[in-house]
Amino acid sequence: MSPESRAGLGAAVVLLAVISGVELADGPQPHYIGLLAAVPFLTALFVPWREVLIVGATATAIAIAFSVFANEPSMSNALNVCGIMAATGIAAVAGTLRARQAERLAELAKLASVAQTAVLRPLGPEVGTLAVAGRYISATAAADIGGDLYEVVDTPYGVRMIIGDVRGKGLDAVRLASIVLGSYRHVAYERADLRAIVADLDRAVARSVGDEDFVTAALVEERGGTLTIVNCGHPAPLLLRRGEVIPLEPPASAPPLGFTPVVRPRVERLEPGDRLLLYTDGLAEARRDGEFFPTAARAWRLLGHGTVGDGLASLESALSEWVEGRLDDDIALVLMEYAGARPATANVAVPSWELGADA
Repeated sequence: MSPESRAGLGAAVVLLAVISGVELADGPQPHYIGLLAAVPFLTALFVPWREVLIVGATATAIAIAFSVFANEPSMSNALNVCGIMAATGIAAVAGTLRARQAERLAELAKLASVAQTAVLRPLGPEVGTLAVAGRYISATAAADIGGDLYEVVDTPYGVRMIIGDVRGKGLDAVRLASIVLGSYRHVAYERADLRAIVADLDRAVARSVGDEDFVTAALVEERGGTLTIVNCGHPAPLLLRRGEVIPLEPPASAPPLGFTPVVRPRVERLEPGDRLLLYTDGLAEARRDGEFFPTAARAWRLLGHGTVGDGLASLESALSEWVEGRLDDDIALVLMEYAGARPATANVAVPSWELGADA
């Protein structure tokens, strides 16, 4: 029996004792035994039907005892006893239905967890030469799955990452997120150019959604210390370097996937120890009393220590405290740390915009 069930059963026993005590204090003529009908209903909220019947039988026996030892047995006492027996039967049926519903919800939660693992595979702790951690924070306590997405893969063209946010919620958002991730996991290994990956993902989204649906996304590639970012209407990643937090805004804005984005890459040279935070707009929109969570102002203090997993745990804890446990939207987070350049891979096409491509 779970702690909640034990607590509920204990509350029912206490209610039984309180009603009995009041009845004893009132005198020999019973006036309150009808209240005992509430006891099996309270029990049915927490425990299976067998315990409901036991508690109901106890309440019925107590009511019969008060009726038998009354100075003047009456029809009302007999009706109260019958009412308690009827309440016990109804409560047992209700308890059975509640237990079945709880089992169905537990099974659905298990299926959602399996689906979450299939859609968002665990990240890290290392991908290529990068330390990587990912975290999904659901706005719904009963579900750990939604339309936010992320992935990190080690390809012949370097370590590539994507983070995205599907417009809308529910199963349709999950379906579209799985389509985007499935396409990305294929083309990330095939395309030398991030812009070609964007074009492929845009076609996949356009084939799968209506005219008003879209996916914001940011794609990142790290190769030999060169960081390349393309952004499709997504919040800009944050570069953490030597105590500073630098938003990596794109050179020009581009619409989300599904609206035929034409992206311009932003290229940065990484330094050992640099960290990069990718996030969805659930973090940017998290607020308390109208005040937004100060992500950029607190990013270094929260994310610049320990492992990347420690950093995301600190960020989630601070965010939960800020919003007092109430989020309006799901949040996906990816934090990576660059330790140093790895040897270049021979015979691999280099996108023309990357630093050193001419050489």
